[in-house]
This record gives sequence, C-alpha cells and structure tokens, in this order.
Amino acid sequence: MKYSYRTQGTCSQKIDFEIEDGKLHNVVFTAGCNGNLKAIGRLVEGKDAAEIAKLLRGNTCGFKSTSCADQLSRAIEKALAE
Repeated sequence: MKYSYRTQGTCSQKIDFEIEDGKLHNVVFTAGCNGNLKAIGRLVEGKDAAEIAKLLRGNTCGFKSTSCADQLSRAIEKALAE
C-alpha cells in the first residue's frame, strides 16, 4: 500500500512511502535536509516497518520535540494501524 503523511514540526513537509508484506519501500521526504533524508530512505529500504518505527521513535532535531525520523516513525505507526 502507498501512504502519504503530512509532517508536523519539521522542515520536511510530507513523507511518501509504501509498505508491502510489512517491509518499507520507496520512502521519499518532501523538503527538509535533502541529503540526510535521502540517506534515511536508503537505510530503511526493505526493512521491517514496525522495527523501523520503534527504532526512530522519539528522535529529536535540535531544540524541536520531533524530527524527520520521528515523523517517519509516526507515519509508519499510523499506516500499520489502518
């Protein structure tokens, strides 16, 4: 399934991704730190979605209470709950 998630509190504005057989695919962030977010997409490609959500949950960016990685975890959790 394809998912699109509007982020909150981060420089990135949206995360698009797919989950097939519990695995993450094609994670793409819109806006934000281009190189770092491309790297996250590559690092999580084909990995278990639930494990990635657990791993990234609570990660912060500077003084913010969230981060793009944390927003990805929230997006995954929401998608898995559907």
